[in-house]
Amino acid sequence: MVAWNTSSDDIAIIAGARTPWAKAGTALRQTHVAELAVRAMQETLYRSHWSADRVDEVVLGNVVMPPDATNLARVAAMYAGIPASVPGLTVQRNCASGMEAVAEAAGRIRNHMAKAVLAGGAESMSTLPLLLPAETMEPMSRLYRAKSVWQKASASLTLRPRHFKPVAALELGLTDPTCNMIMGKTAEVLAKEFNVSRKQQDEFALRSHNRAVDAERAGKFEDERVTFFAGRQCEAVTHDIGPRATQSLEALANLNPIFDRRDGTVTVGNSCQITDGAATVLVADAAMAHAEGLPILGYIRAYAYAGLDPSRMGLGPVYAIHELLRQTGMQLSDIGLLEINEAFAAQVLACLQAMESDAFCSEHLAREHAIGSVDPEKLNVNGGAIALGHPVGATGCRLVLTLLHEMRRRNVQFGIASLCVGGGQGAAILLEQR
Repeated sequence: MVAWNTSSDDIAIIAGARTPWAKAGTALRQTHVAELAVRAMQETLYRSHWSADRVDEVVLGNVVMPPDATNLARVAAMYAGIPASVPGLTVQRNCASGMEAVAEAAGRIRNHMAKAVLAGGAESMSTLPLLLPAETMEPMSRLYRAKSVWQKASASLTLRPRHFKPVAALELGLTDPTCNMIMGKTAEVLAKEFNVSRKQQDEFALRSHNRAVDAERAGKFEDERVTFFAGRQCEAVTHDIGPRATQSLEALANLNPIFDRRDGTVTVGNSCQITDGAATVLVADAAMAHAEGLPILGYIRAYAYAGLDPSRMGLGPVYAIHELLRQTGMQLSDIGLLEINEAFAAQVLACLQAMESDAFCSEHLAREHAIGSVDPEKLNVNGGAIALGHPVGATGCRLVLTLLHEMRRRNVQFGIASLCVGGGQGAAILLEQR
């Protein structure tokens, strides 16, 4: 099943901002996800020269919605100083949630429901909870309902050590219930299917780190990033915590497979990092933006979503990019820059093989010919999630923001950002510079 949308009316992205991406358990570990979103929202409005009272709606992607801020978009918007009259919507499409928010904003504007929408995503993976087993509910309920000391003592005696064994919400969230596979195992499936070697994966991971480090040194991320002041001491977090300037193939090769310990090739080193962060953009009606003399970072031309076998979810970008090109009548050769989220090195490398395979595209996409080959010098040119990390609700928006800035630097007209999505989906968005 496939969903898509194209725009005959111009939809502009005025500006955007993101917090530093920080590996879980580091500088942002005690920061509530709403605080991350607030910082990105306020900086986006500042860079857009747009006042909070002129925002028509806030749409925010978030995967693990915090129990104390279940509609994160609404809570963060209020904290950010956006008027109470402005509605907020939180969306969830797993790894593509941040991109879904941007697409939802474009849809609001295209359907004349809004002129300016603040959209993006946020995730604090450091603060994902530890859960108690489901069987703990009954004895704990009895204990809660107990009135007398005797009743409380009796209820307490039914509790066993197993009732307090924690269940990691992160592990549950990264496991697909329909195929009973954690995401890393789906990457192992693709590594075997497409014969992606351990060495190829580690080389791709090293390139991600090297490119991210080079982009940092060149000051590229300063165009999109804003300093975050974390904790009670308001410690300034100014840079992404993830890219490693000292990363080497030797170090990567020494890591053990984590998802298939006997025969696997996927390691923590060639997988995306678990990360905290937020990113937002201001999406607006282009005619209005031009009339008001606003700076325009780029335009949303089209977006597409696709479904596929959950056990091969990493191929989602292939399906979504195919639909994006089909609906717009464009060719892969028209695309000057491409972002494929680096959930796993094996997954990205499998996508590249699938896109250039006539047999795969004929069998799975009903295409007469392959989508085409991707020039490595046009793919993830500033590194990706293996180095920078993947705060799942925010990455889709970060890809849009990073891609638009790089398109401007290189004077590239068209770019595509895409992601694989847990549960067996793909997402892609076509951006334009003029």
